[in-house]
Amino acid sequence: MSDIVNKLWGFCHTLRHDGIDYGDYIEQLTYLLFLKMADERDIEVPKGCDWTSLKELSGTRLTDHYSDILRKLREAKGILGDIFAQSMPRFNNPVNLKRVINMIDEEEWSEMNVDVKGAAFEGLLERAASEGKKGAGQYFTPRVLIQSIVRVMKPDPRDARDFTVCDPACGTGGFLVCAYEWLIEQTKGAFDRKDIKRIKSATYYGQDLVPRPRRLALMNLFLHGLEARIYLGDTIYEPNRGELYNCVLTNPPFGTKGANQAPERDDFTIETSNKQLNFVQHVMNILKPGGRAAIVLPDNCLFENKAGEVFEILMQDCNLHTILRLPRGTFTPYSQGVKANVIFFQKGAKTEDVWIFDARSNVPGITKKDRPLSPKHFEEFEKCYGKDPNGQSKRKDLGEEGRFRKFHVDEIKERNFKLDITWLKDDSLEDSDGLPEPQDLASEAITELEAVVDDLKEMLQLIENNGGTNNG
Repeated sequence: MSDIVNKLWGFCHTLRHDGIDYGDYIEQLTYLLFLKMADERDIEVPKGCDWTSLKELSGTRLTDHYSDILRKLREAKGILGDIFAQSMPRFNNPVNLKRVINMIDEEEWSEMNVDVKGAAFEGLLERAASEGKKGAGQYFTPRVLIQSIVRVMKPDPRDARDFTVCDPACGTGGFLVCAYEWLIEQTKGAFDRKDIKRIKSATYYGQDLVPRPRRLALMNLFLHGLEARIYLGDTIYEPNRGELYNCVLTNPPFGTKGANQAPERDDFTIETSNKQLNFVQHVMNILKPGGRAAIVLPDNCLFENKAGEVFEILMQDCNLHTILRLPRGTFTPYSQGVKANVIFFQKGAKTEDVWIFDARSNVPGITKKDRPLSPKHFEEFEKCYGKDPNGQSKRKDLGEEGRFRKFHVDEIKERNFKLDITWLKDDSLEDSDGLPEPQDLASEAITELEAVVDDLKEMLQLIENNGGTNNG
């Protein structure tokens, strides 16, 4: 895979002279890779839009035909029209287009034993991030983490005839793809005939704010044989569309960039401009009774100003049974300094105990080369979580020296429902060799400062709403 990424990335620099930037290049690759993989899998496309017709041409006939293909596909009905919506050719030089087509044609993409498309794009986005191009993080949750979450959450559409899985901040569709791959692994690809159509066309849902990752998600899922429903729009600031889901798996975008104001949503009890806390409220509302959710959240969401209020309501309406503290550097190289967690809850029962697994203390920070994130980082957690996806397996508190501990709701109430609970002494922070890189520490500091600034903004908003301050 790294060889393919190197090959595709190496050509990116050539294209920059043709006026094609990183994002445009990745987008054009999606169109061409899609046509190649559709050809390999005998997926029907409109007449004259096939891969063979494209690779046989050169010169201006090639660029004209490529433009014509994109036009036909964006005008197509159904999922193809969604995938190619607003697609435009970016190649001015037919020689460059021909070269990319030849590079793609050299590989048999469908025969590779990985989610090659996702891995290729993750590799390219990673390169873009390491080149100093910001914004790639919006597309990315590490595959290893997603797979661990999916293994414990068991999103199995065979559980009910109307079982649905949703990611309301789906990016390129990583959670949805992994949920389906998990199902294929469980069933060895053999479904009851009565379930096939429902699973493939009425089970997987998502939403994203940005057209490009939405397109990648639609393509990724389509090439897995799924016609998923991926909405384009703002999950938080648009009204709730009223759809309910059995299982929600999501990693809302990090950071505070956005409207910086509380959304006007009647179904949100707590008014806050914190995006992730609003996602928590949104997920609570879109779960069916008995439905379960896993949400990735940065540390500040467990303790910042409005966090306690949001979690107090969550713990009244849902069983917040498990929190996983992720290793430092989990999101390397995109959001290196962000310290994050995964919260797991089930709607419909009050919280009595919260179990916290600390996968961070005394664990060397994740680095891309020397200490990459691997399934081993989550083996003990998955064992402690147990086989029940709703967190009801028999569990054992491992005590003050262990990584897995139980905290009663009364203890959490005394902390004003702030959930940044730690008990292990982190020796790695006292070892100068084990300290995070300076840029990671700086990034952590910025994340925490942003949380403080958010709190201050909300205080100022409250003051303004109350008619200003008393100058006397």
